[in-house]
Amino acid sequence: MSFRQQVEIAGVTLRNPILTASGTFGFGKEYAQFYPLDRLGGICTKGLTLQPRLGNPMPRIAESYGGILNSVGLQNPGIEQYLRTDDLWLKEQDTVVVANIAGSTLEDYVAMGERINDSHADMVELNISCPNVKAGGMAFGVLPESVERVTRAVKDVCRKPIITKLSPNVSCIADNARAAEQGGADAVSLINTLAAMAVDVRTRRPVLANNHGGLSGPCVKPIALKMVWDCYNAVSVPIIGLGGITSYTDVLEFLICGATAVQIGTHNFTYPTAAADIARDLETYLRDSDTDIRDLIGSLILN
Repeated sequence: MSFRQQVEIAGVTLRNPILTASGTFGFGKEYAQFYPLDRLGGICTKGLTLQPRLGNPMPRIAESYGGILNSVGLQNPGIEQYLRTDDLWLKEQDTVVVANIAGSTLEDYVAMGERINDSHADMVELNISCPNVKAGGMAFGVLPESVERVTRAVKDVCRKPIITKLSPNVSCIADNARAAEQGGADAVSLINTLAAMAVDVRTRRPVLANNHGGLSGPCVKPIALKMVWDCYNAVSVPIIGLGGITSYTDVLEFLICGATAVQIGTHNFTYPTAAADIARDLETYLRDSDTDIRDLIGSLILN
């Protein structure tokens, strides 16, 4: 392990700052056929819920210039199946595991926070972009008060470090980052996908069966960088940046804007070895330039 690329988040040491993003890496088993997962700093699991979910009807993926839209709908086997099968396998991969959890009510999140204590996960990431069925379908992550409430509720019952994943579909993401910190979050990750739509001109209908979805990929990177910088200047907890990363230079941009670590998402679909390749290229850069990664974090020089 090269110590010049090692980072720490909430007392958890990552061998490098490269993680995979939830929803783009499954539970790692398919990608482990391409490379050992210990080449990564860590992986984030698919979003887990109390009960199994089949997800939204097809079609639920649509291509867009510079990105993709998805409306998968949190398809997952449920927390009990995860604990029986995937949890132990992940423990044996010698990399940090971040369990992503979701719910439809505050009670769901609390129950997931309690249940995930029985896993071998090193950290927990809260997907708060889910609709709150008790609040008319408004996502938990829209208003600062709901961000703080759900973060605190999970923090009160979960013994693992909490990462609150922030939605960009808000008026001021820095306010929501502060709310997460006030709720006890040990770190924040951002950005989740941007609300988007694709239309079939022949049928005059939305391409996605769910009508709309979330946009990710290289086209969202400039937005993500700005939001990471805004949050870096608003909170003291570590930031995990994501959104359109396809190269080690993209990683450098996120670090310079204030991220301590990053997540690789959509690019995994294009190149199954993307995350490992980026980790390798980053290590080469740090070695050849004699740079310590900690000297990059938040080093942006404004004009």
